Amino acid sequence: MTPFSAPCRVLDLPGHTVLVLPSEIDLSNAPALCADALACAQDRAGRLEILVLDLTRTDFMDSQGARLVEDVRRGLPPDVRLLVVAAPDGVPYRVLELTGVRRDVPVHGDLTGALRA
Repeated sequence: MTPFSAPCRVLDLPGHTVLVLPSEIDLSNAPALCADALACAQDRAGRLEILVLDLTRTDFMDSQGARLVEDVRRGLPPDVRLLVVAAPDGVPYRVLELTGVRRDVPVHGDLTGALRA
């Protein structure tokens, strides 16, 4: 697996921040991605309403990706909502389904749907 230390791209929209995550998420990069996501939210304290983790470009994700989503959810301030975008036919969507993370975090099939939520 190729290690990535940060989200591939950060998109700041009014009230929303979208983190486009890398093509692979596993033990080699999940802890750093979590730290970066929480730092990103902290940097936007007071003006961030929704943090969106975009997994549409993620081809591989193991249980560490599910843990990443849960750890980000738990680490966010109570007034910030977490949403996830994952292609319904992709690996991340299935991992989030199998691990039960979808019960705690809304998962949308596309970014447009997540931004309307």
